Amino acid sequence: MMKMAFWLYFFLFLAFFDLHAQYPILTPFALSIGAAPVFIGWMMGIYALTHLPGNLIAGQGVDKHGSKGYMIFSLISAGIILLLQAQVTEPWQLLVLRSISGFVLAFLSPACLALLASLSKDPVGQGKLMAGHGVVHTLASVVSPAAGAFLVAQSGYAMTFQSLGWLLIVTGIIAIFMVHEPRPTGIRSTGAVLKNEHGPAVFQVIPFRYFLLPFAVSCSQGILFFELPLQLGGTEGIMHTGIHFSIISLGALVTLSMLFLSHYSPYLRTHLGILGLALSFFSLAALDTVPLAMSLFALGIAKGVVYPAMSSLFIDLSGGERLGTVFSLQSIAMSVGSFVGPIAAGAIHGSFSPYFAAFLLLMSVIILVPPARKKGLSLPPLPTPTNLR
Repeated sequence: MMKMAFWLYFFLFLAFFDLHAQYPILTPFALSIGAAPVFIGWMMGIYALTHLPGNLIAGQGVDKHGSKGYMIFSLISAGIILLLQAQVTEPWQLLVLRSISGFVLAFLSPACLALLASLSKDPVGQGKLMAGHGVVHTLASVVSPAAGAFLVAQSGYAMTFQSLGWLLIVTGIIAIFMVHEPRPTGIRSTGAVLKNEHGPAVFQVIPFRYFLLPFAVSCSQGILFFELPLQLGGTEGIMHTGIHFSIISLGALVTLSMLFLSHYSPYLRTHLGILGLALSFFSLAALDTVPLAMSLFALGIAKGVVYPAMSSLFIDLSGGERLGTVFSLQSIAMSVGSFVGPIAAGAIHGSFSPYFAAFLLLMSVIILVPPARKKGLSLPPLPTPTNLR
């Protein structure tokens, strides 16, 4: 198990490094080719919107066919798109490529999370694996925003996108030989995504309100990714933007390194993490006396709590079954939030603080969703040739 986890974490690190290096770059790049702030909001939102069909396909496909093929497809395809992105000269071209990139990358998260969770049947062990996923994600995101900004400053946008594209392609090719997984046991020709004749539907076991949690968290992050580069000066402040995104990741690394947190209730951890996010956004919106770096570091600490906790929460709600479907639904909720966040921020930018809107949303979700679950149904496994006889 540990050998497989090591290789999976290694490939995830390279993939996340590549993806997070783009965060401080995209908004200044879009400004440099003539895009307006409202258009940038739509560009960031459409990326999340095109996640939805990919998430739906990934949910069924991962449960039936396993994770490896979807991981490889996602990495290599995203790398090719980045190579094309290096040639962009018009805003509409960037919009088209970002929408395609959103679709192909939608397969990566459900596939990786399902494969990681399948390496252990123990809830505490699964919690540690989810925390490890968060640590790898955060380690990559600590250095990658500043690295991406540095590459642009030294080599320009085109060379930066080409370098990141080839990194993804090479990572996907190496994964062909190094990622292994158990043979899937689900029926390939049938088997429902959300419901089968042997058990309840996913939404009967996992109440819909729980999907408000990933929606609200990703919506707030979409607002942050839109607003922070503009706050720090757009194209002129690209290096400052990269450094501040790295500060967020350093804060997340603090709590992700506290592996003992996986012993506590994922419901409580999720709600405390969201409360921390909300207070950090309130600080960004209203507390001018608090240094920006301190607010972002606190926001990162809260992120380090909430992301692995949410994954463990959905594993617990599902009973550890049909994880591809469960994580794809979680990713759909996050994709919708990532779509709404930057578009809403672009619409209210200049007239109302997007940070304060994020604060209100996060606090509302804490009120609407209980910090504990009632014991009840759990999802059955998909039918197999053995239990159909």
